[in-house]
Amino acid sequence: MSSRFEKFTERARKVLSLSQEEAQRFNHNYIGTEHILLGLVREGEGVAAKVLASLDVELDKVRSAVEYIIGRGERGVSGEMGLTPRAKRVIELAVDEARRLNHNYIGTEHLLLGLLREEEGVAAGVLESLGISLDKVRTETVRLLNQSTSQSRTGIRSASRTPTLDQIGVDLTEAARKGKLDPVIGRNNEIERLIQILSRRTKNNPCLIGEPGVGKTAIVEGLAHRIVAGDVPQPLRDRRLLTLDIGALVAGTKYRGEFEERLKKVIDEVKTSGNCTLFIDEIHTIVGAGAAEGAVDASSILKPPLARGELQCIGATTANDYRKHLEKDAALERRFQPISVGEPSVEETVAILQGIKSRYEEHHQLTINDEAINTAAALAARYIPDRFLPDKAIDLIDEASSRVRIRNLYAPAGLREAIQTLETLRHDKEVAIATQKYERAAELRTREQELGEKVEEIQEEQREGQEAAQPVVTAEDISEVVSMWTGIPVTSLAQDETTRLLQMEEVLHRRIIGQDEAISVIAKAVRRARAGLKDPRHPIGSFIFLGPTGVGKTELVRVLAEFMFGNRDALIRLDMSEFMEKHAVARLVGAPPGYIGYDEGGQLTEAVRRKGYSAILLDEIEKADPDVFNILLQIFDDGHLTDAKGRRVDFRNTIIVMTSNI
Repeated sequence: MSSRFEKFTERARKVLSLSQEEAQRFNHNYIGTEHILLGLVREGEGVAAKVLASLDVELDKVRSAVEYIIGRGERGVSGEMGLTPRAKRVIELAVDEARRLNHNYIGTEHLLLGLLREEEGVAAGVLESLGISLDKVRTETVRLLNQSTSQSRTGIRSASRTPTLDQIGVDLTEAARKGKLDPVIGRNNEIERLIQILSRRTKNNPCLIGEPGVGKTAIVEGLAHRIVAGDVPQPLRDRRLLTLDIGALVAGTKYRGEFEERLKKVIDEVKTSGNCTLFIDEIHTIVGAGAAEGAVDASSILKPPLARGELQCIGATTANDYRKHLEKDAALERRFQPISVGEPSVEETVAILQGIKSRYEEHHQLTINDEAINTAAALAARYIPDRFLPDKAIDLIDEASSRVRIRNLYAPAGLREAIQTLETLRHDKEVAIATQKYERAAELRTREQELGEKVEEIQEEQREGQEAAQPVVTAEDISEVVSMWTGIPVTSLAQDETTRLLQMEEVLHRRIIGQDEAISVIAKAVRRARAGLKDPRHPIGSFIFLGPTGVGKTELVRVLAEFMFGNRDALIRLDMSEFMEKHAVARLVGAPPGYIGYDEGGQLTEAVRRKGYSAILLDEIEKADPDVFNILLQIFDDGHLTDAKGRRVDFRNTIIVMTSNI
């Protein structure tokens, strides 16, 4: 980094980094004052961000104003970008502001003051277009700086009893008190069990064990809500729940003994305060954390205070990580009491989504209807088998809301064209004035005024339309997001699937000539499965195609894959002549631990994990070893396989076709 940025604070440097991101977002190949303004708003924590937030300067509003004033570039830009002359001038003015205020650093506040002094820049124009006076911004910045200075001098802020822990952790009870945590729906049994264990005399350290995304952290946040509401026994009434970030604890400890010293400080602060309970997410990371050559790891330092009851801790981890790390250390494991956290049902997920949807509606400024909630829970459970509820359903709602919001914010094509034409007119007018063609300039000025009025009318109509009709997230929006995630065509998720299935024979006959009986049998089997008349654990259909070479067995499978899954490439083809030996069977599910190829996974299981909605073609099945049939029998009966790494692979959304020349 060049010498002129040496005195920049971390937040000021972050602002410049965010400015480059914003320039890339708009496809601009430079960093201007408008991008620095966007960076100041996005940074969110510095003095400048607080000043702008107090004046209701929001990121979306600034982006819209920038797009209105200068528009977007035509091509994406990557790599380093240069500062415009005005942006360089802002940096120089920021350095000057810091010098005038006798500050030996350059922070976000100085960048903001520099932006305000560069009144000809786009940033100043953006603020004025939002109805914000530059003088008011300047006054508010100086006021906030004076306030922070006086507070530091008079020592208004009382010293915390846990300064180290406050730096590397988050107070969940304080966050719950300020309304920063999402509401927790259900999980009453788990929270009650948590309270019971925390109230024990010894070994009062619960450990939440469950798959990723089932809501382990939410249970702890639910406990924080209860503590704030006073809905806990007397011993827990005044407790503080603080997260302990192991990564932040290790960060910056270069020399031997620094990590141990920092962790001992945390333990001493918890002992001294007497009312702190630590929450360590991914608690398996304490095993081996900070263990340099000749040093001890975090778990070894934590064991004695945990055993003596001087330190109370809540852990959270997955079943696999608990088995790999904590169970191996019996001395550490016995200090924790495990609580199993299961995946909620679809009905429970719907209740959870109903409870938190107001937060997403507020964030995205739209409405999420009940049909979208029900569809998100149902489609997530059915089509995204490799993740867990409610996390995957919440992500569906969040991304669908983001998609709808972005779609609603884009300026109409006519408006963008009018703004570009207006910019061209302004440029031509300036050129005409410079070359003393005043009649031409007057003509261009008249056209500019007319077009400017037209742009204002279009913008006003768009603004009124947005205010009158708030965007709504519907079931169709959820289906589109699921389609993007899984590759399943939207039509397959919508209600008109019935019509498609009724026309299945007709569609297949167009591509495959002369196999009327085979197509009829396949269509009837698929319709039965999709109508819900099959066992829900079984694949959509299992078929064996018999016939000589060249009659169209493989082609029928390709056409079937295209009809069912919207893509001829949604076909997983395995040549069974490669699985004639007994040892080759392991290639289907993956080599056992210790054997070559263990990390690569199984040819069949990995393919289905990546494309769970596909057709599987087992070509020349008669050549396969008999042990292959044992594996296939499990798929046909249970609809799933467990690979060599212990991962469950779902085959319920597949069609399995075996071919033979017999």
